[in-house]
Amino acid sequence: MDKKITIAIDGFSSTGKSTVAKRLARELGYVYVDTGAMYRAVTLYMMRKLFVSEDNFDEEAIIRHLPFVSLRFEFNEDLGYGEMYLNNENVEKEIRYMEVSKQVSKVSAVSKVRRMLVEQQQEMGKNKGVVMDGRDIGTVVFPDAELKLFMTASTEQRAKRRFDELKDRGDDINYDEVLENVKERDYIDSTRDDSPLIKADDAIEIDNSDLGLDEQFEKVLKIAQDKIKEVQA
Repeated sequence: MDKKITIAIDGFSSTGKSTVAKRLARELGYVYVDTGAMYRAVTLYMMRKLFVSEDNFDEEAIIRHLPFVSLRFEFNEDLGYGEMYLNNENVEKEIRYMEVSKQVSKVSAVSKVRRMLVEQQQEMGKNKGVVMDGRDIGTVVFPDAELKLFMTASTEQRAKRRFDELKDRGDDINYDEVLENVKERDYIDSTRDDSPLIKADDAIEIDNSDLGLDEQFEKVLKIAQDKIKEVQA
């Protein structure tokens, strides 16, 4: 029986982690887990409860209400990946809104939020054959992953990608606001006390500032296939 591996893809926001991870999982026949969607769903729940907003951040209330947050991915055959359900409601579109993007790094910095979600992520990937992307997969969730990738790109390029994505979806947004959000998330993600965004020592760094989606995917696929062959040898 072919041995399956764990593939951890970390990196900054808007580096195309999720896009390449979904495609890679499909190509390999692996399970894809979007950990960012999990943090976004928790953030959405807390925003709906008014514990998190532009003017308010009630960490004690967030921690108190964590037991009432139920998350699961439900596979969508048309899309080819699992969509996020929050307390049995499909919130896949809502968690991508800019309002959630503005708050998610702050909620993600709460240690008890991270502990709860890391446990769930480890359970999802315990049987290997998984491609998981996020901020701390190779350093905290699966430090023993056979393959670790770290995605990066220039701040301006990432902001442009995010801006184009939001505009294509019909959001009323301006580039400067998106750029500021990308910079703020980078800062919070990289400086938080609990599981900061850092490149694992054994991760392969991929700067995709000048790579198209297909170029990036082919590069990552080759790396993954070589690693799988190495493990199976």
